[in-house]
Amino acid sequence: MRPSNVELNPNKLVQYLNKPASEFTKEDIMKFVKENGIKMLTFRYVGGDGRLKALAFVIRDEEHLDNLLSAGERVDGSSLFTYIEADTSDLYVLPKYRTAFVNPFEEIPTLDILCSYFDKDGTPLKSASETVMKKAGQVLTEKTGYELQAMGELEYYIIANKDEINMGFPAVDQRGYHESNPFTKFDQLRKEAMMYISEAGGKIKYGHSEVGNFTDDKYYYEQNEIEFETDTLENSADRLLIAKWMLRMLAEQYGVMASFAPKITVGKAGSGMHVHMKLLKDGKSVMVENGDISNVAKRAMAGLLDIAAGITAFGNRIPTSYLRLVPHQEAPTNICWGDRNRSALVRVPLGWFAEESSKMVTLANPNYNEELKSHSYKSTFEFRAADSSADIYLLFAAFAVAIRHGLEMKNALDIAKKLYINVNIFKDEHKDRLAQLEHLPASCYESAQALKKQKDIFTQYGVFTEGMINDTAKGLEALDDYQLSERLYGKNEEIRKLVDAYIHIG
Repeated sequence: MRPSNVELNPNKLVQYLNKPASEFTKEDIMKFVKENGIKMLTFRYVGGDGRLKALAFVIRDEEHLDNLLSAGERVDGSSLFTYIEADTSDLYVLPKYRTAFVNPFEEIPTLDILCSYFDKDGTPLKSASETVMKKAGQVLTEKTGYELQAMGELEYYIIANKDEINMGFPAVDQRGYHESNPFTKFDQLRKEAMMYISEAGGKIKYGHSEVGNFTDDKYYYEQNEIEFETDTLENSADRLLIAKWMLRMLAEQYGVMASFAPKITVGKAGSGMHVHMKLLKDGKSVMVENGDISNVAKRAMAGLLDIAAGITAFGNRIPTSYLRLVPHQEAPTNICWGDRNRSALVRVPLGWFAEESSKMVTLANPNYNEELKSHSYKSTFEFRAADSSADIYLLFAAFAVAIRHGLEMKNALDIAKKLYINVNIFKDEHKDRLAQLEHLPASCYESAQALKKQKDIFTQYGVFTEGMINDTAKGLEALDDYQLSERLYGKNEEIRKLVDAYIHIG
């Protein structure tokens, strides 16, 4: 009999091999290839631009497949990363068996698998974002005893030719949240993406239409979101990369465009990548204590808030990121936290804290007669500033650094108390409270200055190197966007050109 965690799993390899992906071996991959008519293998790995790259192989025989899965292949690092010089550019890419999935877009039966980078000595590439993330997570656990898990909310716009859309059921402008067809036009694209992502190992929580929708002279714009369940940092980052690639592939098939750009136009909802996190100890959530947010969670959030300005260097890496982070929108601009409060940078969503919440099911279903369960394990805290310009691995690394920093800070609970808000800080009656809060950076340039100022926290325990911090700051400064919002105010044509330059970021 199959284990219950395998029986309903949509991943074809999990179903066929009758084991979770975390247990895949080389022999498992070879068995699946041989017994399912797989003809090609594609190695995928993230480049310096944040997009998945591809290296395709025709499988010749069993020995060839064995060699690929055992030794990987050589790639030109200088063509993938700007910081790698041509005279020392060779890198290895080695497949991660747990990430294998059947490519749903290929006519030729193809197995895709994500890879990690290794240097000439066969050790994980120190400058690779994934390596930094892994070290950040390890240091957090070694120093505090807690494991960090995360998940992302992937927001995106579908952009279609207006003349090809049936507008008989138009959605209300900027009122698309959880709208359904026929008032939305691309539910089916999103649902297909959800299935493909799930078959590739992604743990999807749900999908829905988002707030943003509008038309201009040529195009119809519809915002959607796919949200994931919390998982290990590595699994979460990998699946977000696969999800973005799959959404773009589907959009191409539909003859439309999918964009994860943080801002499409002024005055309309931007697309963020909110990240939910939770801490575990001995495999169990420590987010709730006596029916309330635990002190551990508050200390972790204090760490995030303490270096939030520096985190934007990894989570908001293009000028249009800061056209999204403006006051009076749901995107945050001030460094604070709150429960259920969408004007805060860090938010604790409604989280099944109260003991009575377990009884809701009996009120909705009077015939419910099973033992009531606590659902507090679902509780998370949410960082709301990041967008899809982020280097996902480095962003998650920065979160792990910040949370470790918060757990080590002696005054973390005082900081958490000071930065807590329970009001909408953008209402006029709360302007005094707003004035007490520090602002997030308003440009890539300001983000770079914050990162350099907080460098010692990021480089502690050797997680980030000083060179990596300096290079990141230098790259942000080179974008020359200081006071860009003020410079572009009212210049719609210049804003459009800037948006177009970053429309396919990440």
